[in-house]
Amino acid sequence: MQEIHAYIARDNPAAAERVLLGIDDKAKLLTVFPEMGYRYRETPEGEVRILLYGHYRIAYLYRRDGMRVDVLGVFHGALDIDRYMP
Repeated sequence: MQEIHAYIARDNPAAAERVLLGIDDKAKLLTVFPEMGYRYRETPEGEVRILLYGHYRIAYLYRRDGMRVDVLGVFHGALDIDRYMP
């Protein structure tokens, strides 16, 4: 998130703040709707899912017990996400 902010803020600090708040607001929806993202792959711990926000992908782990969602990272859509995901 810091890298995203820094990149956008070089040209438009206000837009950088809006993007980060938007990503944060979208990720907070996962507390109520943890299955809203699309399934990316299965892991022993649960499902890695992807939630979209504008040009960004919020990768998260939806644990099998359904009791927790862990945000794994936020990636620009142009990036090869497989390079960054364990």
